[in-house]
Amino acid sequence: MNPADELRTAADKIRTLATAASTDPHGRPTTHWSVRYQPGVHPDAPAERDQPCALIATDGPTEVRLLLGGAIGNRGGSRAAIYPDHGRYAAAMDPTVGLALADWLDQAARYYDAGVQAAADVFHDDPAGRDAFLTTGPGAPSEHALAVARQINGSAP
Repeated sequence: MNPADELRTAADKIRTLATAASTDPHGRPTTHWSVRYQPGVHPDAPAERDQPCALIATDGPTEVRLLLGGAIGNRGGSRAAIYPDHGRYAAAMDPTVGLALADWLDQAARYYDAGVQAAADVFHDDPAGRDAFLTTGPGAPSEHALAVARQINGSAP
């Protein structure tokens, strides 16, 4: 798989996941995520990591609890548990971020494709120059975009 294919595969995967995560099971939009502590629990309490919290998805007046967490450990009962730090991270990576990430990966694939075309036009009689342009020169794929794509694709070295 060439770098552009890796980038596009990851973009398609994350776009599919973000699109699926942007609605609740009833098809209502839930594009913005946040963390809410259970009533009566102040978010800055010293024992914050043990306080119950929920990951909330909202879009306008719609609000859906994605994950309700009791305290982590044996005090959490049978409910699903979530640490506030994990919840805040998940909320920061809501579907709108996933869609922006997919767009960035697609853009990186287009830039690499343009580099391949430029290399073919400029280095048509110089295979070594073409290869250098596409591996270490200005036509090389974005190493950061490829690193992200490989994590998404499960193909990170």
